[in-house]
Amino acid sequence: MSVTSTVRLLRLLQLASSTLPVGAYSYSEGLELLVETGSIKSAEVLQDWMAQELQHGAFCMEAGIMLRGHQATVDRAGEQLLYWNRWWSAARETEELRLQSWQMGRSLLRLFLDLEDPLNNAVDKTWPVLQELFGQDCNFAIVFGVMAAAWQIDPTDAVLGYLQSWATNLISAGIKLIPLGQTAGQQLLLNLQPVLESSTQSILQLPDEALESCGWGLSLASMAHETLYSRLFRS
Repeated sequence: MSVTSTVRLLRLLQLASSTLPVGAYSYSEGLELLVETGSIKSAEVLQDWMAQELQHGAFCMEAGIMLRGHQATVDRAGEQLLYWNRWWSAARETEELRLQSWQMGRSLLRLFLDLEDPLNNAVDKTWPVLQELFGQDCNFAIVFGVMAAAWQIDPTDAVLGYLQSWATNLISAGIKLIPLGQTAGQQLLLNLQPVLESSTQSILQLPDEALESCGWGLSLASMAHETLYSRLFRS
């Protein structure tokens, strides 16, 4: 059943909301270590770091994986969906980032299967590949793509919503860690809008062979995070 553009927008807002019960608020993705060491200590530096991540970092690759999960779901290509899930698990740079992706993925898939949708889904929840995903370590990016396809969200909007949800979560972490005021956090998000838009267009055109990043700094921060004496976040 086709849904209206208003319903699709509402579903995107729900999927990208910080209230989505997947535990995203408990992760900083290495930001806590960077603040602790003084590498990031202001809104301006945080904005530059986030812009670099959105344009050249591993999160671009992650959003590309989400997009492939969306397309595989639309095409009912179960093997492709499982392939990209395994691919992304292998590509995760550190144990903390991998466990974050798996925990959030399991939580989102469980939520998707438990929700009662008043409108027919584009994807049957009895689709065997969903049960197979549930029985293994499924990545958040993959499940986000599945849900976006099931809720008939346009690929461009799905990528933009995925990037926005990441930016919102990291800014929320920055507000606590640096710390920043709420107004400064909202200004930062506003300033990042052109980057979110341009990164979305780049990710939509990213071929499989270009799924790569140069984020060794973030990888080192993530690896060192687990040895911090005191932590607010799980990554």
